[in-house]
Amino acid sequence: MAPQVLGRALVTAKWLSEAVRAGRVGPSLRILDASWYPPQERNARQEFEERHIPGASFFDIEECRDQSSPYDFMLPSESHFADYVGRLGVSNDTHVVVYDGDKLGTFYAPRAWWMFRAFGHKEVSVLNGGFKNWVKEGHPVTAEVSRPAPAIFKARLNTVLLKTFEEMIQNVGSLRFQVVDSRPEGRFRGTELDQGLESGHIPGAVNIPFHSFLTETGHEKSIEEIQEIFRDKKVDLSKPLAATCRKGVTACHIALAAYLCGKRDVAVYDGSWSEWFHRAPPRYKVSELKRNK
Repeated sequence: MAPQVLGRALVTAKWLSEAVRAGRVGPSLRILDASWYPPQERNARQEFEERHIPGASFFDIEECRDQSSPYDFMLPSESHFADYVGRLGVSNDTHVVVYDGDKLGTFYAPRAWWMFRAFGHKEVSVLNGGFKNWVKEGHPVTAEVSRPAPAIFKARLNTVLLKTFEEMIQNVGSLRFQVVDSRPEGRFRGTELDQGLESGHIPGAVNIPFHSFLTETGHEKSIEEIQEIFRDKKVDLSKPLAATCRKGVTACHIALAAYLCGKRDVAVYDGSWSEWFHRAPPRYKVSELKRNK
């Protein structure tokens, strides 16, 4: 039974299309498009307005964040999150399904999934395979924008699911929890630039690029395959674990993958490398490039 219950973190396109067809999208089920792309490449909101899953609303990660922070996409306050998702028709009793339109299948949706969980929401799922596979499988799309009735959402931050810079610094010495970095290997090792930043990683971190958990079609791999990936990297899912990346987005793929294996308490270092690079002392930035100079 357990894997089926945990599988609620994912829903299939078939399940969601049946829910759409049956008219179940409403106060008890909300669909959110959490797409985001570099502005010079694609316009997420415009693409949403042109076609999206019927009944979906646009979850704008640019709006639902701490806009006073110098780092991208940091969690907003409880009141900001509650107000924002309430305006999208999401209450504490709503089952939320998130997806995005990335060419990989899924990229930003796990971040939205984690955000809801971080603010205490339990009924939230990622559309397995994303919008790419929704379209590929022939499910309906629309340009009609739904206007859900506002709802009341009460947010309470679950600090178990969040790591701060101070906690990450302390862990370098104490090693109280494992750290998994989801960036590509070159950025983790420090051999290629990380979106303009010098790259490298936090001491003691293990590298599992986030796409390792996705199949060629863009679906999540099986629980058995995911468990094997963690085992190969000597990551013990019975022990405390935190995930990091460039800006707290693909780290959420680590949290989702572990959740599917039964581990519900993976924390995400929200500031990730963006913050670490600017705040950590030089000795806490491990880079092969520096070592080879």
